[in-house]
Amino acid sequence: MRYLILTISLLLMGCQSGTKSKSVTIYVSEDQVFSEPLLRDFEKETGIKVNAIYDTEESKSTGVMNRLIAEKNNPQADVYWANEPIRAEVLKQRGILTPYRSPNADGIPANFRDKSYFWTGFSARVRLFVVQKGLKDTPHSIMAYILPKFKGKAVIANPLFGTTTAHISALLTIWGEEKTKKFLQQLKANKIKLSTSNGESADFVANGTYLFSLVDSDDAISRLKSNKHIDIIYPDQGRDEVGAFVVPNAVMLIKKSPHQEMGKKLIDYLLSRKSEKKLAFADCAQIPLHKDVPMPSYIKPIKDIKVMSVNFEKVAKEMIAIQPYLKKWVEER
Repeated sequence: MRYLILTISLLLMGCQSGTKSKSVTIYVSEDQVFSEPLLRDFEKETGIKVNAIYDTEESKSTGVMNRLIAEKNNPQADVYWANEPIRAEVLKQRGILTPYRSPNADGIPANFRDKSYFWTGFSARVRLFVVQKGLKDTPHSIMAYILPKFKGKAVIANPLFGTTTAHISALLTIWGEEKTKKFLQQLKANKIKLSTSNGESADFVANGTYLFSLVDSDDAISRLKSNKHIDIIYPDQGRDEVGAFVVPNAVMLIKKSPHQEMGKKLIDYLLSRKSEKKLAFADCAQIPLHKDVPMPSYIKPIKDIKVMSVNFEKVAKEMIAIQPYLKKWVEER
């Protein structure tokens, strides 16, 4: 009887261990409405249970990142899905990530992944203009914001938050501090309206309040699909212009996490062409980074976009450095 009890106990322990090994925990900054369907599909196709912790709107992109930092010595998450690579670079610099080269990373352009594979990008948004439909004198460069003819007629999201901060930080790495700060002062002098978000900026243009705004492509496409009276323009595509700022999602493996192998399987899934196709046809209309992934006609393939050439590690550093200046700039408007 004693041996029977011992045998049953060992079997139960084995079952529990097997169940535990078939789960993975992911922290997610991408909007839940777009990320959750992919995670549920992964569960169905692999039988691996996904425990997902999502950022709230109030703590977007910083809540789960700060949680990862707090848990550094006792990691609870296996994978982090960020909606941009800037936070990935912060986590890398703090020693929270471990490299993983997924087989599905092959084909992702080098400028959209860490060179040592601490993070890999996929399914990107692009910063583009929404403009009032029928506008004859349309903006084609971010420099349109400082033209006298558009004084008081354009809007941009508050640069203290979100992708506007990242965009300005990217410009810092290309233009340098003097030119970037001069541009910001010219924005102020040209009475450019600050909105609370890219979505609000797109709405201001769609309802005719302002002529144009620079927003994320998902905000622009959603208004375009709602038959709003807007057009979209990819900015800075000329030979001597900086190119459009493209912001990929980024996925990464957490160092010393509980379920490393399951985490790798989830990363492989997110980086697959199938996942990129799903995100392209979702309402977020994200641009695949692999070649020849099917996508709707209203988004432009990455190969047809002049992309701003940026080093996301440098962008992350500039984002931290410029925060005090941006805060003062907003307060003094």
